[in-house]
Amino acid sequence: MKRGVLSGLWVGMLLVSGSALAQEGGYGRGQGWSVLAGQTVGQGRNTLVGQVGWPGVSLGLLHGATSRFDIGGKLSFNYGREGIVSLVDPGFKLQAWMRLMLLQTSQVNVALTFAPGPFFYFYERRTDVGLALPVGFTLGLPVGSALMVNVGIDVPFYVTFGDGGGPVFPLLVGGGLEYFVNNDLAVTFNVRMGPSLGATYLRGYTLRRDALFTLDATIGVAYRL
Repeated sequence: MKRGVLSGLWVGMLLVSGSALAQEGGYGRGQGWSVLAGQTVGQGRNTLVGQVGWPGVSLGLLHGATSRFDIGGKLSFNYGREGIVSLVDPGFKLQAWMRLMLLQTSQVNVALTFAPGPFFYFYERRTDVGLALPVGFTLGLPVGSALMVNVGIDVPFYVTFGDGGGPVFPLLVGGGLEYFVNNDLAVTFNVRMGPSLGATYLRGYTLRRDALFTLDATIGVAYRL
């Protein structure tokens, strides 16, 4: 009789331990989706993303085309010219938005992003037109069930046309996080910083070419529909 009771207790303890381990393993994967880190938003799911900070305000939509690929678009209204902190010029940018998940495990996820599109900036009576071709590489680290941390390298390459135009090669590094309020709502924070190499611009009819400090720092909300 005692052996039967002890055996039952032992089996029960094993079942409870296994359940706890399974839950812990699940926690390591976060909520299973992301807009900043390496995970996608999920096949067939649509996600609205709003962000505000420097260099401006943006609103985007991502659609999970597959379990590994998101596609969508983003509209930005900027007051900092492509993140260069010394150039406070108003403008707007319209971009496609693509994210490809390269790797996912319970401890880490990795993605490649690409967001091409035209931009327009206004300075006195000038309108500067350009084409953005930014590429990013992001590594995500799930921390519990409610937090996803990311670190990344962005190369938001762009070309401006006309007087003072030319290619610019920003090289930005940084990190961020997503806090999941629930399974479909996340609060986001992201920052990247570094130099913009080959930056060209006209001020008082003087052409300057510098490596200018560039910052992209935003807070936002992501809501999965």
